[in-house]
Amino acid sequence: MSNGLFRLDGKTAVVTGASRGLGAEIAALLAESGAHVYLLSRGAKELEEVADRIRQKGGRCTPLICDLLNDAQLERVFANLPALDILVNNAGTNIPSRLADVQTPDLDFVLSLNVRATYLATRAAVRKMLESDDTSDRSIINISSQMGHVGAPNRSVYCMTKHAMEGLTKAAAIELAPRIRVNSVAPTFADTPMTQPFFENEQFKRWVFDRIPMGRLLQSDQVAAAVLYLASPAAAMITGTSLRIDGGWTAQ
Repeated sequence: MSNGLFRLDGKTAVVTGASRGLGAEIAALLAESGAHVYLLSRGAKELEEVADRIRQKGGRCTPLICDLLNDAQLERVFANLPALDILVNNAGTNIPSRLADVQTPDLDFVLSLNVRATYLATRAAVRKMLESDDTSDRSIINISSQMGHVGAPNRSVYCMTKHAMEGLTKAAAIELAPRIRVNSVAPTFADTPMTQPFFENEQFKRWVFDRIPMGRLLQSDQVAAAVLYLASPAAAMITGTSLRIDGGWTAQ
């Protein structure tokens, strides 16, 4: 298989939540593979640090301050892009809690970022993508979770939002074909700044490792590689699919 199938030369990509963790890793690999990547996040300092690392390796990128919960700002950022071929909906959060103890403000925040903002970013991206009359391959990739396919204690809100993301992936894939492909990546627990505090709890750590037949956590670069695959010409006939990188969790 030619390595050219995994190149993104001439493509323009947007990665939300690109200032750290999975988003930063995804953005760096897309840029390394030839795309001009627009890095979206609220954190100016962190964004510039990610952009500097990408540029030092010869990648092309543009950091853009964007609060995805600000509808007008989100719409403006996408409308002002020169073009768009790839969107990676990576921004998201989790506030674990027993269902009976979930606080309404936490419920609203997680729903707003994981579902509403993802939907609005997708809508804005589709509008931008459809401005072009050419038929080149365009792709939307939603960073979902294994929790979009199963349930788990203390994660009722998170599971709900990721199941919603999987539903959006399928519906959008059917509606937007053949112009735009839409897929999701569903990782197991990865070693990121968001998850590290969870693993300070030994009981939680044992619970996780007991459910991963591969016996190890996912690495950020492995998630980025899956995103690159789905964004690339190698996946030209893949749409409406959830690529589970879960070490066998959901196979049980």
